[in-house]
Amino acid sequence: MKRNLKNRIRKDPPAKQVRQDIRQTKTAGGNFFDKLNAYRDLHAHALFSSLGRLVASPFTSIMTIAVLAIAISLASGFYILVENLQQLTGNLETSNRISLFLRDDVSDAHANKLAETIRQNANIQEVELITREQALAEFKTYSGFGAAINAVEKNPLPIVIQVLPKNTLEDKQGLETLLKSFQQSPEVDFAQMDLKWIERLQSIIEVARLFATLLNLMLGAAVLFVIGNIIRLELHTRRDEVVIAKLVGATNSFIQRPFLYTGFWIGFISGVSAWFVVTAMMLILRQSVEKLSGLYEGGFHLLFLSFTETLALIGISSALGVLGSWVVLMCQLQRTKPE
Repeated sequence: MKRNLKNRIRKDPPAKQVRQDIRQTKTAGGNFFDKLNAYRDLHAHALFSSLGRLVASPFTSIMTIAVLAIAISLASGFYILVENLQQLTGNLETSNRISLFLRDDVSDAHANKLAETIRQNANIQEVELITREQALAEFKTYSGFGAAINAVEKNPLPIVIQVLPKNTLEDKQGLETLLKSFQQSPEVDFAQMDLKWIERLQSIIEVARLFATLLNLMLGAAVLFVIGNIIRLELHTRRDEVVIAKLVGATNSFIQRPFLYTGFWIGFISGVSAWFVVTAMMLILRQSVEKLSGLYEGGFHLLFLSFTETLALIGISSALGVLGSWVVLMCQLQRTKPE
């Protein structure tokens, strides 16, 4: 067997190219820049030759990349779904206010001083003072009992201070502490805020975020295993070439190089394809979602993957391709030995 392989080396042009590449790597002069240029040429050759192998088998490559692109687009889709859900909660946050109903004996001037004091609190985002006259006008407009109110000699409505805290959807304990501090104020008759729906919304967001994280991890592992299996099959197909390379003195790192670049190309192209899939899905949904938001008099707009998130998507996909290839090669090349 060894003699047949040696005879094949003398006749096989790829084996000759392998010997030339190894000799170029080992004897690339004493100059650092010469060695750097030699390694650059070797990596460029491995990079484009691995891409050429994918192009040479288009049906298999397209099927593989399509499967991986669907998996990556699912992970990216759930990520952008959670981002849009957080945007929606950000819009709800502006309506999450603490209403402070002041005592009847508190004057407008005293109420203004109290509102100014509350504004100086670092945990407060916005403060709005509603006087008795403003409250009465709103009640007449929206209640439908304007005629009955006109019959009342004295305005029965109190002064109200509406307070919008910061991070109302994230810090429930801080909200409870702030609400208690307002209730203990001598000017406040009672403070009102519905904390139950905030707690439920926080739970929903946490569950969605956790589900998206777990799903992304599972889909990432699936991408890793699929690419690893593809490289294993490629290595099995090119086993004779690997054996010949080892016979002429090629190191494992030299043999791994084209396979690692193959994994890189598969991950890179799959990541780019997944970005197009996610973007197309968001474009299809955008008009319907914004129309629904307009019916509720909202200003909700779908978020797309940003430039940084797009680079992260492609980078992670490429890294998974390289990592899956490297794990398989580390295991398989130890078992592949010339007989």
